[in-house]
Amino acid sequence: MQLIQIVVPCFNEALRFQPQQAHKLLQHDGIGLLLVNDGSTDNTAAVLDAVASEQPDRITVLHLEKNSGKAEAVRAGLNLAAQMDTQVVGYLDADFATPAEEMLRLVDFLESTPGTEVLLGSRWMHLGADIERNQLRHYGGRLFATLASQVLNLRVYDTQCGAKLFRCSDALRASLDDSFVSPWAFDVELIGRLRQQLPEKAFLEVPLNRWVDVRGSKITLLDMIRATFSLFAVSRALKARRQT
Repeated sequence: MQLIQIVVPCFNEALRFQPQQAHKLLQHDGIGLLLVNDGSTDNTAAVLDAVASEQPDRITVLHLEKNSGKAEAVRAGLNLAAQMDTQVVGYLDADFATPAEEMLRLVDFLESTPGTEVLLGSRWMHLGADIERNQLRHYGGRLFATLASQVLNLRVYDTQCGAKLFRCSDALRASLDDSFVSPWAFDVELIGRLRQQLPEKAFLEVPLNRWVDVRGSKITLLDMIRATFSLFAVSRALKARRQT
């Protein structure tokens, strides 16, 4: 049994998935990987199965029959991970824009702060950090983050970084019970669902030392615009959830 399960959603990532990064995560004895094949139409399934075969006791592959989108792939993975008697679950992007060593640092951070229930990696460009991010995505992300923090009423700098960890709790399980309303802003909705059950002090944002904008990302400018406008739907969904 692994005490920490990291979910990695994958859709047509045969060329971008980095097995060496996946294995580097397993240098931490308590970590297991749950690779979610989100109905890929390329060779992703075979790539993930090959990686899992090298350490079958540490790596699980969940094959979804059809592409359901990153939001639902992450939710399916987290729900399965939460059933594995783990203490911590999280997710990480398949391109390892957040390198394995950074995710391991976040794990160490969570383990050293017992009051933290939700830990968010943050792509904060600051002195001493190596954050390589496309300028358009950076400034678009700043607008999105400003609006997201207002929706959440939470002082959060970066809701969209694909490196997050959660203590496996009743609050998390309840937050994963329903599908997300937005395929683009599901991170905000998940944080919002958790915020309805947890105090602000249970959330911690940790600036990354390194993050690389990997070529081949499926996120387009149109997706960024859609994500921004979908915050209105997320806000309505969170209000409705609070009233039930």
